[in-house]
Amino acid sequence: QVQLVESGGGLVQAGGSLRLSCAASGSIFSINYMGWYRQAPGKQRELVARITRSGRTEYAETVKGRFTISRDIAKNTAYLEMSSVKPEDTAVYSCYLDAPGRATLWGQGTQVTVSS
Repeated sequence: QVQLVESGGGLVQAGGSLRLSCAASGSIFSINYMGWYRQAPGKQRELVARITRSGRTEYAETVKGRFTISRDIAKNTAYLEMSSVKPEDTAVYSCYLDAPGRATLWGQGTQVTVSS
């Protein structure tokens, strides 16, 4: 059974950097997308970034130029490099994986808190 395991997250000062990782355990032969959503208290869930099988990336306007998503195909792992973070980046970040023929997989979520 495939599972997503997230790591990273925590408390960081505004202007600092943080890296999130999302590793898929088990065998996955094809992946459409891996990426992250985030949700802050009282706000709607927002797609932060995603990366396709071919390496094409997409970002929310709110994080463009500050966040970078990448992946290691051999390790079935995606990374979200967060830089120049702002207090409004504070949220629970959840990674996800979309693959053909299976339901979307979700990580356990990780809290990112940016202090001003």
